[in-house]
Amino acid sequence: MNTLAERLGYASDSRLVILSCDDLGASHASNVGVFRALHDGAATCASLMVPAAWARHAADSARPNDDIGVHLTLNSEHNSYRWGPVTRAPSLQSGEGGFPRTLEDLWQHADPDEVLRELRAQVERALVWGVDVTHLAPHLSAITLRPEFFDVYLELAAEYRLPIRLPSTITPEQAGFPFRHLAAEEGVVFPDHFDHDWRAGSKRRVFDAIERLAPGVTEIHVQPAIDTPEVRAIAGPSADGWIADLELVTSSELRSALAGADTVLIGFRELREVMRA
Repeated sequence: MNTLAERLGYASDSRLVILSCDDLGASHASNVGVFRALHDGAATCASLMVPAAWARHAADSARPNDDIGVHLTLNSEHNSYRWGPVTRAPSLQSGEGGFPRTLEDLWQHADPDEVLRELRAQVERALVWGVDVTHLAPHLSAITLRPEFFDVYLELAAEYRLPIRLPSTITPEQAGFPFRHLAAEEGVVFPDHFDHDWRAGSKRRVFDAIERLAPGVTEIHVQPAIDTPEVRAIAGPSADGWIADLELVTSSELRSALAGADTVLIGFRELREVMRA
């Protein structure tokens, strides 16, 4: 069987990089930061948090050729800034307003049927807003490594014929089930390499990933945002990481590193074309 790189029209030893931006729609600062990363930086795609307060603004601000997926969201992790389900989903509520803060809290009481209905509604809302959805990427990996929710992930990917994000740094033994094999069996396309570490502001993480690029498609993610009182009120000291990610993804240093590693930048739209072919 051809490698993903070959299916995309490249040699099997090509190093293809998807530089993706998470948390589009989470705040005005993230919207400005993500679109700056896409339009003025090296980023190639982004994922939209449909339940978040600034999601509609993000959808309205996107350009027709922007590569935007849905950041499937079941958690609201910030202390004072909350968002919740777009459907009536009692098992997905935290009891204090909005989604649960932690994955553990979510997993304890989330009903898989409500998870499916909620996440399908998030994809449908993005489509209604005019987003040409290119891929699916779970927020905080909430449905990636739990078998009962991974079924939902695959069902949505197959239903909408969309590629997905899957970690390559977690083994089937660690996860407890062969998640990448199951996705491939269903004909779902995903990058060959993705580091499960989702920290923002880790410049070393990004450059390390570029230095050790293997042949195939590698997704590297960032969370860019501009520096505003809003974003600092939302995230406190963690906002420094988002602000640093914007500086990184718009820097000449990053472009030089990508060029020096002989990479080709692509987005998830190319993977969607392969999957739908």
